[in-house]
Amino acid sequence: MKHFKNRIQTPTETETIQLESGDIELKIAQIGEHLSHTEDLKIHKLVFNNQSCALLYVESLVKAEFIQSNIIKPLLETNSGVVEQIVTSTEVTKSSDVLQIGKLLMNGFCMMVIENDSAAIMMLAALSQGRSIEEPKGEQIIQGSHEGFIESLSTNIYLLRNRIKSPKLKVKYFTLGNVTNTKVAMIYMDNIAAPTIVEECEKRIKTIDLDYLYSVGNINEMIEEHPFSPFPQSIQTERPDRAVSYLMEGKINILVDGSPSVLVLPITFFAFYQSPDDYNNRWTTGSFFRLIRLISFILAISLPAIYIATVSYNSEVLPIGILYSVKVSLTYVPLPPILEAIVMQIILELLKEAAIRLPSPIAQTIGIVGGLVIGTAVVEAHLVSHTMIVVIGLTAIASFVTPLNELGTSLRILGFPTMLAASLFGFFGISIVMMIIFIHLCKIETLGIPYFEPFGPYYGKEGVKDIFLRLPIWRFNKVPQNAEPGHSKQSFFVRWKRS
Repeated sequence: MKHFKNRIQTPTETETIQLESGDIELKIAQIGEHLSHTEDLKIHKLVFNNQSCALLYVESLVKAEFIQSNIIKPLLETNSGVVEQIVTSTEVTKSSDVLQIGKLLMNGFCMMVIENDSAAIMMLAALSQGRSIEEPKGEQIIQGSHEGFIESLSTNIYLLRNRIKSPKLKVKYFTLGNVTNTKVAMIYMDNIAAPTIVEECEKRIKTIDLDYLYSVGNINEMIEEHPFSPFPQSIQTERPDRAVSYLMEGKINILVDGSPSVLVLPITFFAFYQSPDDYNNRWTTGSFFRLIRLISFILAISLPAIYIATVSYNSEVLPIGILYSVKVSLTYVPLPPILEAIVMQIILELLKEAAIRLPSPIAQTIGIVGGLVIGTAVVEAHLVSHTMIVVIGLTAIASFVTPLNELGTSLRILGFPTMLAASLFGFFGISIVMMIIFIHLCKIETLGIPYFEPFGPYYGKEGVKDIFLRLPIWRFNKVPQNAEPGHSKQSFFVRWKRS
């Protein structure tokens, strides 16, 4: 297993610095120096048990009203006794390590130092701020839950536990980032997830050594097995219902404080084409739309390539009426079909990026007006044919059908080598590229689980019940018995069987 480390080093993080045990001013100076004499470090001095004391906290990270009512006021009213029994805080601990004290202060703790005491009393008084729970804009559905994860780690764990009220839901915490000290949670069902997969995932998380951790995407890039594969090997979702369904299938959720996305692994290829809407509708409706999505996978990769191969090499495969229409549209086009396709694909990506970056009202205008104006202009200028506009439009729609954006982007990227092979070898080139893609899908693994299961390897008819079709729930009465460890013996639908 690789040991990941970035360039910036912080050697002081490995040292141990003990808090001064003498004069209280020395302790305050020591903490102030450790925090670079930041001006939002506030100090409140008082006398308790006839000893000089001081409360230190970073005002931008704590709730001042909580400190006044739950810490300062009880201490002044009692003026004697054990501090831990007087103050009211959800978490109270002691520490004499300056580095540990600094981390706790950065996590919203209030510090109390007492003269001639070498240990500081740390009391949680964190300020809770964040946006309200709302539906994620990138994963909207028609029916079902409209809740989404937010940037608060505790709130996100609540959303999971609120749906799985089971003592078997296990949470493990990690702290990553030598500078950011970001809190990370690994969540799984202890009685469902395979122990070997949990151990491997925990091992990879512990090997991550970096200074800055911003989101789950950083963790994903660190622990994935095939970084040069065009296919995403994990799912990032902002939907609690989707994350819960994966937990009940024996998968692992990784949450990062400050990130609204949850990383799900190990994952398989066909999971990208499953949507919560499939299970909120009747099984016939869900199966129909899932088939449409799977067909769109082939179209998104090969449709421009099929057009190029047909026009350049194998025009005899078209009926005479369609062939005549295509040839007429190509009469005054100076560019070869491969350049037509590449130029239009790049224009499509430019329009998509512009629509994402701009505010919503302007983005809609750019998408509609820009597409119409540019599409009409390039055809009238005889730079591309009418047929190519239709092909590129269908290709874009097919790539956008994917419920998760990561795979849709990968499909549009894979379209370029497929188009190049079609321009050189026709349909034979398309066949070769598609074979390479499917061989690659069967070869790669995620946390030891085959990416293209249940077809690579094939698990029999029991393994494909929820792949091409979404069969009725009462048909999900067991999971494949010869599956890899990633398959749980208690799947999401195992416990309910139609009588």
